[in-house]
Amino acid sequence: MKQHSVGNQHSNSRSLLFPLLSSQMTQLMASGNQTMVTEFLFSIFLHPQRGGLSFFIPLLLIYGFILTGNLIMFIVIQLDMALHTPMYFFISVLSFLEICYTTTTIPKMLSCLISEQKSISVAGCLLQMYFFHSLGIAEGCILTAMAIDRYLAICNPLRYPAIMTPKLCIQLTVGSCFCGFLLVLPEIAWIATLPFCGSNQIHQIFCDFTPVLSLACTDTSLVVIVDAIHAVEIVASFLVIALSYIRIIMVILGMHSTEGRHKALSTCAAHLTVFLLFFGSVAVMYLRFSATYSVFWDTAIAVTFVILAPFFNPIIYSLRNKDMKEAIGRLFHYQKRASWAGK
Repeated sequence: MKQHSVGNQHSNSRSLLFPLLSSQMTQLMASGNQTMVTEFLFSIFLHPQRGGLSFFIPLLLIYGFILTGNLIMFIVIQLDMALHTPMYFFISVLSFLEICYTTTTIPKMLSCLISEQKSISVAGCLLQMYFFHSLGIAEGCILTAMAIDRYLAICNPLRYPAIMTPKLCIQLTVGSCFCGFLLVLPEIAWIATLPFCGSNQIHQIFCDFTPVLSLACTDTSLVVIVDAIHAVEIVASFLVIALSYIRIIMVILGMHSTEGRHKALSTCAAHLTVFLLFFGSVAVMYLRFSATYSVFWDTAIAVTFVILAPFFNPIIYSLRNKDMKEAIGRLFHYQKRASWAGK
């Protein structure tokens, strides 16, 4: 049901974006004194063909692990009744979003690494930016909801079941998706109206706001407002999560039971690790005080939250989680018994 909901949002978003993209192309074609840019080149991938394979194979293996690991987590949580709790519900949503999030960028990277075509159409670039940032914001909102869930479970355990109901979990999930897919739409609509001429090389591994806006041959002073919006979104989520975990840690340290303290710390450690990995790299990328970062550091930071964060999520939430490991074991044991019974 969640997949169908997100799919509908993707379809509605395309119907809103394509008229804007067509309008932009018409505007550019009508400008006789400008060279129309119909595609962007990823300058980072403009290296000798023989070097692409050495990056292609590791990236392909990482992408395969991201898809497989997150898909297994999503399926296990949906099928195992013992994991039908708010915490694991949000983890399953996060796993599904990770699959969609990485699919917006990594397949194109893989294509650029081994093919002669290192480009992306203007329309494709805008769509990639839209879905990448929409899903990223939705993930940030889900991580915020997870922090609130842990805060209520540890700091207010008696009222927790009455507050964090299945209905509220669904509402928070739907709200996170709406927040992501609606907040980015005005920015993409504005960028779609800009004319692009002259250089068409993007100095990044995917289409992002700053690299694309730097290629527009018109006044892009509104980018300051765009950056301010991003900063407010990131800082607001960061503060909610940080304050929640500060309070959680204070409560845990005040527990008299050693076993209870250890269990609470192990539960929150996974969430805190994912939070620091995701928000840390995003903050460095979008809350910078200087726009003069080298291409190398820009790329390294982008790789962290585009590839490495989704890669470590299944490891953090499964290999270091006793309940998840037991649920995965039960699922595979059941499948093995079912296959033997079929024979």
